[in-house]
Amino acid sequence: MQIVPHGAAREVTGTCHELRVGGKRILLDCGLFQGHRQEAVEKNVKFTFEPTEIDAVVLSHAHMDHVGRIPLLYKQGYRGPVHCTYATKDLSAVMLKDSGYIQEKDEEFFLKHLPTSMLQPPGPLYTQQDAIDCMRLFQGKNYTDWFDVCPGIRAQFLDSGHIIGAAMVVLEIQENGTTRRIGFSGDLGRSTLPIIRDPSPMPPVEALICESTYGNRRHESIETAKHRLQEVIVATAKRGGKVIIPAFSLERTQEIVYDLHLLWDAKEIPSIPIVIDSPLASHVTEVFMKHPECYDREIFEAFLSKQHNPFQFSLVRYTESVDESKALSGTSGPMIIMAASGMCEAGRIRHHLKNEIENARNTIVAVGFMAEHTLGRKIVDPTVTEVKIFDEMYEKKAEVVYIDAYSGHGDQDDLDAYVGAVEGLKHVILVHGEVEQMAPFGQRLEAKGLRVSLPEREEVLEI
Repeated sequence: MQIVPHGAAREVTGTCHELRVGGKRILLDCGLFQGHRQEAVEKNVKFTFEPTEIDAVVLSHAHMDHVGRIPLLYKQGYRGPVHCTYATKDLSAVMLKDSGYIQEKDEEFFLKHLPTSMLQPPGPLYTQQDAIDCMRLFQGKNYTDWFDVCPGIRAQFLDSGHIIGAAMVVLEIQENGTTRRIGFSGDLGRSTLPIIRDPSPMPPVEALICESTYGNRRHESIETAKHRLQEVIVATAKRGGKVIIPAFSLERTQEIVYDLHLLWDAKEIPSIPIVIDSPLASHVTEVFMKHPECYDREIFEAFLSKQHNPFQFSLVRYTESVDESKALSGTSGPMIIMAASGMCEAGRIRHHLKNEIENARNTIVAVGFMAEHTLGRKIVDPTVTEVKIFDEMYEKKAEVVYIDAYSGHGDQDDLDAYVGAVEGLKHVILVHGEVEQMAPFGQRLEAKGLRVSLPEREEVLEI
């Protein structure tokens, strides 16, 4: 039995891990690489394996760095199943179509602005139609139900507490008359996050593929996050500025809107417009309302039991058209604008940053992980004084606040407790983390007598 990481190996994006056993080849996720634009394009455009030789895909959740290359997999000939939870299936349909749209628009931009002396690009990575077509492969599953992946291999999804529909995976393998189990954490969430249920424990497994995004960092508490968000809004509103929040359309936007709803109900923030400038966020929020089975008791008791929409209240407006989005640049503050993408690499947030980052009255609030080399990472880096947006340099005059407590990833205490509770564990394969976070986590695990691997991309690990 072998594991081969084709992505998220000593980095955070592009999750794609191949399980080879009994002549079968199974992918755990198939996500987009993000970060330095040219490097990401080169990694995304070509697989390091033959898609038609893959037997099945087991998908942990619908974030683009986990699901985003499945349309390309389909485009290049893959026709096997994509197993996922029902909520992940519904979210993937929305997320992948939006990604196809972005691929098409990026292609239009490059063709328009590319010097005629340069080679023309080969076309979009995939189109909206590719994204629609690949959805025929998706097969929804219930949490905890066992399902067949390939002959001799079955799997089970358990709640990972990361985003709605997200799952960790248990794989049970019949090999030479014996039963072996390995686990995949997916993206491990936190027990204190609002909206969704807490992570389930991983049952006994001999090997665990485990994320390590925050393997050497502790988060603030969620209650602290809400209080800091309230302080930022009040202070920015007093100086007539705008609060600009780059946020992933999936989960992070809904979490922030939920907290803003609670703050407004408690009259702890002023009556200022809150604009969710993301059609994708609107569509994702509709999917959220279709899957109350994923919610925790708190949101059910506070809103759903009273037939109240937790993601809509009097201050909130969701935009759809480009004209609505453009009009925001000419609107004076105070107001709150939330837009994708969370790492500021695409989408409408770049336009808002271009227009607002040089205004000292404004505040940019980062509420999620920013991968290395992304615009978002440069904005939150205090040593960087100016950033490039649409090929022009802008000074960082707006206040920048980073509230890492909203992270959907467990911190080092969560990860230590999670791995420490797994019975029968012998081998931990650390993925989805930068080395400075991953290595200390690995050292703590080795001190407990576990075998630990920090594989490079395409390294073959024997299990």
